[in-house]
Amino acid sequence: METQKDNCIERERDGEATVAPKQSAEATYTRKRTRVVYRVAIVSIVVNMLLTAFKFTAGILAHSMAMISDAVHSASDVLSTLIVMIGVKIASRESDEGHPYGHERYECVAAIVLAVLLAGTGCILGMGGVRTLLRGNYSSLSVPGTLALIAAVVSIAAKESMFWYTRAAAKRVNSGALKADAWHHRSDALSSIGAFAGILGAQLGVPVLDPIASLLICLFIFKAAVDIFIDAVRKMTDEACDRAMVDRLAAIISSEEGVDDIDKLLTRKFGDRIYVEAEISVCGDVPLRDAHAVAKRVHNSIEAGCPQVKHVTVHVNPSDHGEED
Repeated sequence: METQKDNCIERERDGEATVAPKQSAEATYTRKRTRVVYRVAIVSIVVNMLLTAFKFTAGILAHSMAMISDAVHSASDVLSTLIVMIGVKIASRESDEGHPYGHERYECVAAIVLAVLLAGTGCILGMGGVRTLLRGNYSSLSVPGTLALIAAVVSIAAKESMFWYTRAAAKRVNSGALKADAWHHRSDALSSIGAFAGILGAQLGVPVLDPIASLLICLFIFKAAVDIFIDAVRKMTDEACDRAMVDRLAAIISSEEGVDDIDKLLTRKFGDRIYVEAEISVCGDVPLRDAHAVAKRVHNSIEAGCPQVKHVTVHVNPSDHGEED
């Protein structure tokens, strides 16, 4: 009975017949995930390069500080997407002797680097806006031309479309770095809205609105950086999964024949993957081999039902165990 209670089933103990399919499924999931991220990244880089050139040219020709700031923001998007690609590439590596649990947290590192880059970009651009406002003499500021307004409208449409496209892909493959890049697109769209309002206001006779818009853009950028940083840190500090995922795991476990109860269910995020530790109650009178089979079915069902789960540990307790057990 003690041996049965302490029986711990892990995928390494399931034998070659179980490990090989699991490794194959995990490799397929990783390849599919990487392929989706790369496809979105390439589209993002092309769009951002075109927007950067267009907005920077419009900002110079139309004498708009807000549009030039917006162009720099789009240029930073190109670099951020490259960081995402590098992070996902490293995170998709197989486990090795130095990293036996995998490299998934490198994707979080990429997100943190992206957050720092965003914050730095926001601070640099914000300093320019602050200096202009502190100088005063707003009547001498140049009034932006119509080309800057057109560039802002084009940017809003393009970046909002990229946000929804990238966000959908991030949800599909559960990528934190790609999600961070999606919100980078959204922050760019919001900054373009600010640029549009500032440029329009300047054309209507309030030229100070252009540098004010530039400053607001920087605040949007900094806010996005903080959100990305917090999300990445949470994933690197073993944060538990949300209630919906825990309920989903509990439903999978409870549906298996032979499981009398769930004594404990713990989860933790490992980058964008999940580790699960479960304790289940099985009839104390069944043979050890049968209890092992129940735990093995639970283990395999979790991995089949939740592709983002990287590792499952199932501990078996007899149904008649006491509280002190």
